Amino acid sequence: MSKYKIPVQTVHSGILQENAVMLGDKSMKRLKIPAHGTIQLTFGSFRQEVTVIPVPKADSLRVNEGLARRLGWRGRPMLNASYSSGSRTLRLGPLIGVLVSRDHPDQPDRVFGQITMFCRELTNACHAQGAYVYFFTPEALETRSSSIQGWVYDEGWRKLSLPVADVINNRLTTRKVENKPSVQHFLADVKSRYGTHFFNEKFLDKTEVFEALAQDAALQRYLPESHAFNGFAVLKRMCNSYSSVFLKPVRGSLGKGILRISKEEGGYRLLSTTPLGTRKQSYPSLAKLFQSISPKMKTTRYQIQQGLPLMELGKRPVDFRALVQKNGTGKWGVTSIVARTAGSNHFVSNLARGGTLSTVREAVGKSNLPAGMKESSQVQLPRAALAIARGVETYIPAHFGELGIDLALDQSGRIWLLEVNSKPSKNDNTPLNDQKIRPSVKQMILYCRYLAGL
Repeated sequence: MSKYKIPVQTVHSGILQENAVMLGDKSMKRLKIPAHGTIQLTFGSFRQEVTVIPVPKADSLRVNEGLARRLGWRGRPMLNASYSSGSRTLRLGPLIGVLVSRDHPDQPDRVFGQITMFCRELTNACHAQGAYVYFFTPEALETRSSSIQGWVYDEGWRKLSLPVADVINNRLTTRKVENKPSVQHFLADVKSRYGTHFFNEKFLDKTEVFEALAQDAALQRYLPESHAFNGFAVLKRMCNSYSSVFLKPVRGSLGKGILRISKEEGGYRLLSTTPLGTRKQSYPSLAKLFQSISPKMKTTRYQIQQGLPLMELGKRPVDFRALVQKNGTGKWGVTSIVARTAGSNHFVSNLARGGTLSTVREAVGKSNLPAGMKESSQVQLPRAALAIARGVETYIPAHFGELGIDLALDQSGRIWLLEVNSKPSKNDNTPLNDQKIRPSVKQMILYCRYLAGL
């Protein structure tokens, strides 16, 4: 199979019919396409037999404007092309679809809200790498069709009809939307009908992750003791074992709803996260504290977890967010790791709660960790993140292409897993240097190309 990147042009219908394409002879030689024969042109789920008309001293692919409209092409894309002589098929792309929670057609500069800039960045990166991307919402899936109403960027956001993509990245931000019958039916349908690859296909919950990883003896050393929180007995046992414990919503994110329980003179202290900071309450007994929090347990499932004496900077706890992604050969790699220091009056480090970013080297260097641990942690943190990503893939039956893995170092330098996020924020893991196209975006496209065979 021959591969090549090829510029695409749209020409007037009077010059070229919809069932024919003009192809520069340079491209035909590179791709080993026979002249004047018919071949099958494919782009995502689109398939059509076309006659190839060679054009001397040119390297572009020219298509009729009606055909370009059916393909959803705007502007002059540069696309990867591969030709299979056995099946006489010219494949272009990959065509990448990104499933997002909502759009705002009345806000042309912020069509996708806070992730609009990420969508622009991904579009620019696709142009550079010979891919084509569009963005669509669950509303586009309400009617069964072989095409999708999606957004593309060409001097502004435009909604067009496009083929089903070769690869779809799930960027839905709520479980409720992800579990809609129309979404689940669409995903099952395109996988079976078109062989579409769909990654980050589901949310993870905390208990599921810790129970899955506990099956691997090599990963158990990273796991603080954790259980599904199901009543007073487990709370009492954990508080007898550890000086502090955390209660975390099984399906929570951004540090919302986390509770920290610790012993204090004369009873127990409860810390809870609020938008304004940490709320502190004291109780004379664990039973009284449990009585206070038990109404929350009726509406939200919690995980109870061993408290850890985290590495601190200026008495503020520090943790680490590793972005682990599949690469252009389908293997896991660590794209970035950043240190996150909790904001003042907070005991969690999420940026949404006032946390700040720094490099791992800077944070570890300023810490009071033993000297030997400062050096080894910079090697051991990415090693742990990779091992955990492989563990998630092994023990949880779903397709993931990127994971946000939150790690911690305790005050002796031991590494612990805090959480695995299958929908890592495009803000939380931003590298500290200002680049036009982030490595994480480039890596995502390389993985899409790998999945699509392009």
